[in-house]
Amino acid sequence: MKTFLLLILWMPVLAVAQENLLAEINHDSVTDDYAIAAFKGLKIVNFESTKLVAKKELTLIVSHRFGSIENGFDSFFGLDDAVTRLNFIYGISDGLNIGVSRSSYQKIYEGSLKYRLINQQENRFPFTIVGYNSLMINTALDKDNLPKLKFKHRLAYATQVLISRKVNTNFSVELAPTFFHDNYVVVNEQDNTQFAIGVGGRYKLGKRWSLNMDYGIHLNRASNSPFKNPLSIGVDLETGGHVFQMHFTNAQPMNTNGFLGQASGNWEDGDIYFGFNLSRVF
Repeated sequence: MKTFLLLILWMPVLAVAQENLLAEINHDSVTDDYAIAAFKGLKIVNFESTKLVAKKELTLIVSHRFGSIENGFDSFFGLDDAVTRLNFIYGISDGLNIGVSRSSYQKIYEGSLKYRLINQQENRFPFTIVGYNSLMINTALDKDNLPKLKFKHRLAYATQVLISRKVNTNFSVELAPTFFHDNYVVVNEQDNTQFAIGVGGRYKLGKRWSLNMDYGIHLNRASNSPFKNPLSIGVDLETGGHVFQMHFTNAQPMNTNGFLGQASGNWEDGDIYFGFNLSRVF
């Protein structure tokens, strides 16, 4: 089953062109029988959305997560412990994107491929389906602490199927079955190969505002793991050429393997992180 899923995900099918951000602001329902603007941001919060960058466009996403607000003024509500991720995404075509990023969390470099398999069509196909694959390199692992460390231990992989539906003008939902693999895991009893299901949604509050939420359900977390399922809630603000996302989350890591496998915060204890994603098109 795992092999079949990976084969499907690595066979991108180029699909119908996507409207640019400014056009989507004023055309929110259906154009030429294709549903558009299920999500305005390339991410819901932590999870990738089914939106892609348009052909020949370059988008920069600056993602920032402060430290836990639980510590209050000791860390100035997380300001002292902030991490940042810079992600450049280029549209090879309207249905195929490549990306490169660097995160200060574990000094992770990442290359990604995102591609549309099929688009939601009115009275025809009810979902938009997008594939997402990434390769990560953890450069923070220290050979002084891990004498047997080899380059292969720094590598991690993720594969996702993103399935979204624009239910109506205001409401969109997404399901994200996820396979991810870490060659090095922090918890000894944790399997290197891990599985999760992400769920997320967007509810439009106004012409330029929306409420967003996503949640990841880890399916084979080790029983002795201290980590939690990631829950994130926030708002999107569209301002011309970019989308500004502000949110609270219990996961400080921003790469797929990080927020799914190493979310350390606890909403019940107020151990959560404020953050934002800022997307700018060039």
